[in-house]
Amino acid sequence: MSEYNIALIPGDGIGPEVVAQGVKVLEKLAQISTLNFNFQEFPLGADHYLSTGELISPETKQDLADFDALYLGAVGDPRVKPGVLEHGILLDLRFSFDMYINLRPVKLLMEKFTPLKDTSPEDIDMLVVRENTEGLYAGSGGFLKKDTPQEVAVQEMINTYHGVERVIRYAYEYAARKEGKLTLCDKCNVLEYAHDLWQRVYKKVGEDFPAVEQDHILVDAMTMKMVRNPEIFDVVVTCNMFGDIITDLGAEIQGGMGLAVSGNINPEGVSMFEPVHGSAPDIAGEGKANPTAALLAAAMMVEVLGHRKEAEKIEKAVNNALTAGKTTEDMGGRLSTSEAGDYICSILE
Repeated sequence: MSEYNIALIPGDGIGPEVVAQGVKVLEKLAQISTLNFNFQEFPLGADHYLSTGELISPETKQDLADFDALYLGAVGDPRVKPGVLEHGILLDLRFSFDMYINLRPVKLLMEKFTPLKDTSPEDIDMLVVRENTEGLYAGSGGFLKKDTPQEVAVQEMINTYHGVERVIRYAYEYAARKEGKLTLCDKCNVLEYAHDLWQRVYKKVGEDFPAVEQDHILVDAMTMKMVRNPEIFDVVVTCNMFGDIITDLGAEIQGGMGLAVSGNINPEGVSMFEPVHGSAPDIAGEGKANPTAALLAAAMMVEVLGHRKEAEKIEKAVNNALTAGKTTEDMGGRLSTSEAGDYICSILE
């Protein structure tokens, strides 16, 4: 028996609804496997912030450090200025727990879900390994003469050898396990200092992985090729900002945010898993939220915890539900959020 303690952060909007379905499916998985999950909920989000003025306390982060994984629903609420919850909770967790890898699979499950014509699931099956704690998201910069006609705003891209090397090495290791190709996505023709570092580290670490085919593409060309020739990509490694952009494009070509998942990974510590979609406050509480991404995020969590076969049970059930049309309305079905979760549980075995 393998037992795991999972911290639940349902968050805002539809977050609690989709996380509830993920918990339901994980509890069902525990019944048919040798896994066991203990859940504890942390009420972080807009309601907590508005009632206490607190985003996430040092004491809460100390508590979270003792868990095997964090399972997040969504953060964001129209009552709170955009960016406050996202920076104060989501980014704070990523940085505090040094979740330096962001894993974003881009995988088409059914041809009808992609906007690209004549494209099959075999054509869209890639993994983007995004650096998650440096780059333009490091928060280095400031204002000069703010709110005047002479205002200057500076936001610096921070790249350290340590940070670049570890994400590139992780990507090579992943590509080696898949016996696949690793593509470096950058803008070295313009960002001559920052991405020269990426180029040099990519080549140096690649010496340790002679079996991995190496490839390189500029980020603007990548956005075009993802639409025209997505089949040429296998594993892609890139910086924080570019990873943020190309994975949202990836979500669209795989069928939309309702299918996109994200893993914020610290291979030596606690990791956090989430659906990519936002909190969708306009449909919160109506039973319309699509739980598919949250379920796939739960599957990724199970895989990262070391149980690939059990993760495949969830993935297979999701695929079968999509094939049978047992989905929420946005995916062409007629089920409510809870009914969609129940159906996945019913076919999980």
